[in-house]
Amino acid sequence: MGRISKIILGTVLFIILFYGILALLPPKKITYMDDHTLRAYALSHGLAPVPESRAAILKATYNPDNPVTDAKVALGQKLFFDPILSRDNTISCASCHILEEGGDDNLPTAIGYHGRANPRHLNSPTVLNAALAKREFWDGRAKDVEEQAGGPIQAPFEMNLTPKEAEERIRTNPEYARSFKAIFEDGVTFANIRKAIGAYERTLLTRGPYDRFLEGDDNAISIAAKRGMNLFIQKGCKGCHTGMSVGGQSIQQFPLRRSVGDLFRTEPFPFPNTGGFLGKDGMKKFRVPILRNITKTAPYFHNGAVQDLKEAIRIMSRYQIGVEFTPEQISDVEAFFKTLEGDLVPFRLQPKAGEDFHGRDLSGMDLRFRDLHGINLKGADLSDADLFGANLSGANLTGAKVSGANFTSADLSYASLSYVDLRNVDLIEVKLEGINLEHAIWRDGRECAKGSFGKCL
Repeated sequence: MGRISKIILGTVLFIILFYGILALLPPKKITYMDDHTLRAYALSHGLAPVPESRAAILKATYNPDNPVTDAKVALGQKLFFDPILSRDNTISCASCHILEEGGDDNLPTAIGYHGRANPRHLNSPTVLNAALAKREFWDGRAKDVEEQAGGPIQAPFEMNLTPKEAEERIRTNPEYARSFKAIFEDGVTFANIRKAIGAYERTLLTRGPYDRFLEGDDNAISIAAKRGMNLFIQKGCKGCHTGMSVGGQSIQQFPLRRSVGDLFRTEPFPFPNTGGFLGKDGMKKFRVPILRNITKTAPYFHNGAVQDLKEAIRIMSRYQIGVEFTPEQISDVEAFFKTLEGDLVPFRLQPKAGEDFHGRDLSGMDLRFRDLHGINLKGADLSDADLFGANLSGANLTGAKVSGANFTSADLSYASLSYVDLRNVDLIEVKLEGINLEHAIWRDGRECAKGSFGKCL
C-alpha cells in the first residue's frame, strides 16, 4: 500500500473513530427549569418580548437614518400594497409578503414579474419582525429593511423596475408626489421610496403567548412548550436564534456538523440543493432565520426543500447541534415554536390638533408640548401618558381614562373633563380657566356637581 493510500485510510479511520466516540458519549442532561428560572434565564441570555407601546416599538426598531413618523408610515403602507412599483402593475410587496400568512408567500421559490421564479430557487423570508434583524436576505447582503426594500423592485424576476422608472411612476402620480414633497425635503427619490416602505415595515412586529410568558404569565404557554423552550435554550439553539426576533441577528454556517453517515454525501445540504445557492460568498453561510411565526412560514430552508416543521427541527438538531432530537423532543420544540405565533401590534398614531381620537388608546404615549387644542379624546385611554406642557384648550376629554397621566404645565382652558376620575392626577401649574368638571371625580372621591364649570376645584 502506497504512502498516500495509507494517509487516506488513516484519515478515514480517524474520522470514523472520532464520530464513533462522540456517538457513545452520553448526551448532555437537560435540567428542566421552573417557570421563574426559565423566564429569568431566557431574559438574561438575549431573548426578549416584543413591546406593546408605540414608544417601545420605535425604540426597538429605531434607524437614525430613517426616523419613523406617522405620515411616513402611512405612505410606506400604501406603497407596500400598491402594484405601481412593478413593471406590469400586477405585483406589490404584499404579493410575496402576505401579512396574514406569516409575512411570506408559503412558496418554495418566490414568483414575480410574468410568473418568473427566483433563478436561485430562493423563497421569501418573512417581513414580520424583519426590522429587528441585523441583516436581510438569505445571504445577509442588505443591512436593513430600507436597503432590502429596493432589491425586489429592481430584480428582473420580481418587480422589474429601474430606480429611475420607479421614481417616474411615483412622481407622475399626483397623490404620491404631494406626500413625498410633504415628508421628504428632496421629494421623490428611489432612496425615499425605500425609506417610506422601510418605515412601514418597522411597525410590523408581532406578539403572542411567548411574549406574555416572558412578561410573567406562567399560564401563557403549555407544559410541552416549556419543555421545548428548555431544550431550545439548553441545547444551544438560542445561541443563533436570539434577540427579540428570535433570529436574524447573525450569519452562520449551515450545516455546521456532520456524522459518519454524511462522509460520502454529495449534496452540500441534508436535502436537495435545488437552485444551487450556497449562501454568502458561496461559503454555505446564511442569515439565521427569524423563528417568530415559523409555524406559518413553511416550506423551510433557503430553497423551500422541507415542508414539515418537525423534519426541519430534526435536521437542525442533527446538523447544527450535533445531537438529533428524539420524536418527543421534536414535538416539544414544535409546541414552543407554536407560542412564537403572534398578532401584529397595533401601531398607534400620534393625535393632532382638532382630530377625532374618540375612544383611542393613547396610554403611555409621549405627548409633551403637543398642540392638541380642540381634539376629541372622549373615552380615550390616556393612562400614564405624558402631557407635560401640552395645549389641550377646548379639548373634549369626557369619560377619558387619565390615571397616572402627567398634565404638569398643560393648558386645559375650556376643556371638558366631565365624568373623568381625577383622584390620581396632579394638575400642577395647569391652566384651568373655564374648565368643565361636571360629574368628574375629584381627589377626595366626591363627584363634582351637575352644571359645575370649574367649581369643583
